[in-house]
Amino acid sequence: MQLLSRYKNDAICYNVYMNDSIFTKIIRGEIPSQKIYEDDKTFAFLDIRPKQPGHTLVIPKAQIGKVYDLDDTNYRALWASVQKVALHMEKVLGRRVATMIIGVDIPDHAHVNLIPFDGSKDLDLLKEPEEASEEELTAMADRLRIS
Repeated sequence: MQLLSRYKNDAICYNVYMNDSIFTKIIRGEIPSQKIYEDDKTFAFLDIRPKQPGHTLVIPKAQIGKVYDLDDTNYRALWASVQKVALHMEKVLGRRVATMIIGVDIPDHAHVNLIPFDGSKDLDLLKEPEEASEEELTAMADRLRIS
C-alpha cells in the first residue's frame, strides 16, 4: 500500500491508502504485457482477453479510479494517447476502432478500451472473451507497436 499525494509529479501516483492496481504493476513491469505505446503520462498495451484481435487498453500512469477524476494534465495526456493509438490501429489493421470507457472490470485504475471492429456484432460486450495465446498477442503487438 502506498501513501503518496494524488497530484505528485511522479510517473505513477496514487490516491491515499490505495493498493497498487494490476495496471500499476503492469506499468512497473511486475506483470508482463504486450506494450503498444508509452510516454511519460500514459501506457497502452494489448488486452489478454480481447473482444477483438488488437483490443488495446490505454491507461494513465497515475493510478486514479475514474477517468473524470484525473487532473487536467493527466486527462489531456490520456486522450492524446487514445487518439494517437486509435489512429495508428486503424491505419495498421484497416478497421474502425471503438473507444469505450467501461470501468467495471478494473475499478481502481482508469482505462480506455480501443476495440477494432467492422460492425456492431464485433462489439458484443456481453460475450465473454477468451484469453489470447502468447503467440497471438506477440504477433499483434509487433504489428501495432508505436516506436
